[in-house]
Amino acid sequence: MISIHEKTLQDLEFSTVLEQVSEHCVTHLGHLKTLEITPFKNKEQLLKELQLTNEYVSSFYNDNRIPNHGFDTITKEIQLLKIENTFLEPHSLKKIVSISLTSNEIVSFLKKFEVYYPGLQAFSSQIEVTKAIIERIDAVIDRFNDVKDNASPLLFEIRQSINALKGKINSSFTSALNLYHGLEYLDDIRESVVDNKRVLAVKAMYRRKVKGAIMGGSKTGSIVYIEPEATLQHTRELNNLEYEESEEIVRILKQVTNYLRDFLPLIEYYQLFLTEMDVISAKAKYARSINGILPEITEEKNVYLRDAYHPLLYLNNLEKKEKTYPQTIQLDQESRIIVISGPNAGGKSITLKTVGLLQLMLQSGMLIPVHERSKVSVFDRILTDIGDNQSIENHLSTYSYRLKQMNYFLKKCNKNTLFLIDEFGTGSDPELGGALAETFLEEFYARNAYGIITTHYANLKILASEKPEMINANMMFNERTLEPMYRLALGQPGSSFTFEVAQKNGIPYSLINRAKKKIERSKVRFDATIAKLQKERSRLEKTSESLKINEKKKQTEADKLEGINEKIQKKLESYQELYDENQRLIYLGQKVNDIAENFFENNRKKELLSELFKLVQIENSKRKRLTAKEKKITKAKVSQVKKEAEKKVEVIREKKKKAKEKAVVIEKPRPTLKVGDRVRMSDGRSVGSIDKIEKNKATVNYGLFTTLVNIDLLDLVEAVKKT
Repeated sequence: MISIHEKTLQDLEFSTVLEQVSEHCVTHLGHLKTLEITPFKNKEQLLKELQLTNEYVSSFYNDNRIPNHGFDTITKEIQLLKIENTFLEPHSLKKIVSISLTSNEIVSFLKKFEVYYPGLQAFSSQIEVTKAIIERIDAVIDRFNDVKDNASPLLFEIRQSINALKGKINSSFTSALNLYHGLEYLDDIRESVVDNKRVLAVKAMYRRKVKGAIMGGSKTGSIVYIEPEATLQHTRELNNLEYEESEEIVRILKQVTNYLRDFLPLIEYYQLFLTEMDVISAKAKYARSINGILPEITEEKNVYLRDAYHPLLYLNNLEKKEKTYPQTIQLDQESRIIVISGPNAGGKSITLKTVGLLQLMLQSGMLIPVHERSKVSVFDRILTDIGDNQSIENHLSTYSYRLKQMNYFLKKCNKNTLFLIDEFGTGSDPELGGALAETFLEEFYARNAYGIITTHYANLKILASEKPEMINANMMFNERTLEPMYRLALGQPGSSFTFEVAQKNGIPYSLINRAKKKIERSKVRFDATIAKLQKERSRLEKTSESLKINEKKKQTEADKLEGINEKIQKKLESYQELYDENQRLIYLGQKVNDIAENFFENNRKKELLSELFKLVQIENSKRKRLTAKEKKITKAKVSQVKKEAEKKVEVIREKKKKAKEKAVVIEKPRPTLKVGDRVRMSDGRSVGSIDKIEKNKATVNYGLFTTLVNIDLLDLVEAVKKT
């Protein structure tokens, strides 16, 4: 059984969240019901409500938007239906038609899209989709909220008679008007309307000459309004008919109202269903405004809020266009109690409130602004002690009130409890208050409770470092500027930076030094050590962030290289296929050439055809049967590879061509050959001597034989010596 104390709701400003959610409602009843939201007492109901809200949020991001659920309140109509012999007016009946239409539309929609909205469909399945109510009311009430002429045979007859009588009244009045106007008894305005009746505007001096009923006069007394005697009889008859008409209308409305009494449970449920839909819709719209999601809900006690935002602070900063800093915090079996320390104005209290408010919102069926990988669990109790709780009415000091609160905590605290205490142990003598606070914390720890506290007490920081399931934490500060970074760091206690902040604010160093001497040296050293550790942690954080960025860059480069490698591998496979195909075609060409040579030699056609047919059969046995589509794809693929290969070959050829053009061979000038020179052929090794030269040809003597050679083909080995 889940039970959340009213004090917790006040401490965490839950009512402010409800006010913001209620602004998204479109109905008055939905608005009121939203303001009455409290944490669920049953876990199964809570999980169902979270599912409904989450499904409604999903409708904002797909094409199947849930239809409008707005309606006019029918609370008075429901009350009248519960009282016998009462009847509903036409406008009330039309409100019931509207709410029935809206409910039917939503229920039918959710049934159609059950795959998208299973929870909402199950929720709406209790409503019967029926047109009986709509058809029965529409049969007697028109779109102008009037009872139709054909609502009953008697009403139709009465209204026919009324119309006929009105015609007679207009006719008789016109006759009287013309008569007395001709006698100049009437004023310039001639006629007027009194009590919804046409009357003659008779000059006061002629009032006795005009027969009829006096209905009144002008303010000056110069005009008397008279209903002509000719119309009086018809008017009396009309009054009787109008009375009969009103009686018949009441009878018809009673008949319809009695018919609706059989549907009273359904009509009541219409309003309840649409009110609940309005609340769910408001929660979903609020979730969208704060980027809320449904985190994983675990059975074991494990709270992991990653990048969690305080919703009120987030919306406030969004309006001011200021940045909101998210927090990441974890409570589990190994660290179920967190002791946050550090200077004031660093964000300790807001971190505490963020955890508490998000837990409250979740246990009230709302989505929360955290990272999608966050985890939460449900607590039976959430106990809080936040802010200055001095009670003037009860004449209690802050410390007395806090002791009273601690006593309440001790009564209720167990393994299913989450406690949140701000400035734990303050309000009394530091030594005594710290000792008592330490005892309370040990008791909470012994009861396996989960919780977060903020404190300045050194003994509580030491206790957290000693206990295995308790952990220190601090709000990080910039070591140079001493400005808060609004980030929670787990694992180390925080220094209060008392003297550092005082020095930054211009307090003389001599005074700070005197203050240091007034307190225990060990405490100063302890605080200084913590401050040093915090500075070191800040530097490590920066280094860690830098390493993460570099790691991300390397990963990106590795992914790129892997992508390039895959592309190269695919290209190699394609080229291998192309090469294999070309080799096959070369082999076929060789076989066909062999067959052609045989035919050339023996000229046997029968043998030629037999060999060719055998070759085709062998090749076809290797082929796979492909559909037209597969053939088209294969051809396209081969064509694409060929094109790519040709392009690359063309590029290589072009490069070789350019290389050849660049590599111009510079030939040595050829020597002039003379008779007696020893020479040899350009492509030979034998050396001979020139005996004679005639017309660019030389006779070369090799000893055993002579030969006539073109001079351009001879290379000089040794020139003849001059004498």
